[in-house]
Amino acid sequence: MRRAVAAIECAATWMPEATSFPSMSDFLPDADRHALGLDQLERSLREHLRAGVELTLRVQRCVEAIALAFDARTCTFHEHDPLRPLLHLRAQVGLPAHIAEITRTIPVGKGMAGICAERREPVTVCNLQTDSSGVARPAARDTKVAGALVVPVLDGDRVLATLGVGKAADHDYSDDEIRTLERCGIVLAESLR
Repeated sequence: MRRAVAAIECAATWMPEATSFPSMSDFLPDADRHALGLDQLERSLREHLRAGVELTLRVQRCVEAIALAFDARTCTFHEHDPLRPLLHLRAQVGLPAHIAEITRTIPVGKGMAGICAERREPVTVCNLQTDSSGVARPAARDTKVAGALVVPVLDGDRVLATLGVGKAADHDYSDDEIRTLERCGIVLAESLR
């Protein structure tokens, strides 16, 4: 799958790091550790979506779980408008209020989420702060996000949504990480049907 490099329209804010102790999976090879984490994450997302609370809160909890799983400062979930070429922010973690307002509605083709929706493929940036692709908007660098990834949530060829994460440090996303975020998007798509 071809990866695109583009600007990001998400933001970074301080998130406290959780204190944790090593688990058995910390001593497994990356591929095995990833497989264990993906199954657990997918189960967690499905549990959040089945919870007996309002849909907006269920999706928000999923986005929070995804951010935690990816050790991401930000996570955004934008729903595609079936009538117009727009993406609407449905849930987010880590965006400052003014950036959340800017990204509330994104035209398809603009920013990482918009380009992802237009191309129907993942868009990634190793370091938004030093990205020289020329696509980054001035406000994007103010977010302090470095490594960023946005994946499309598809139903056949139709874009349902985009799901993105942003890390504080440089990061080249692996194919496994991209597939994991895509699977998270598939689970979240259940909330759109």
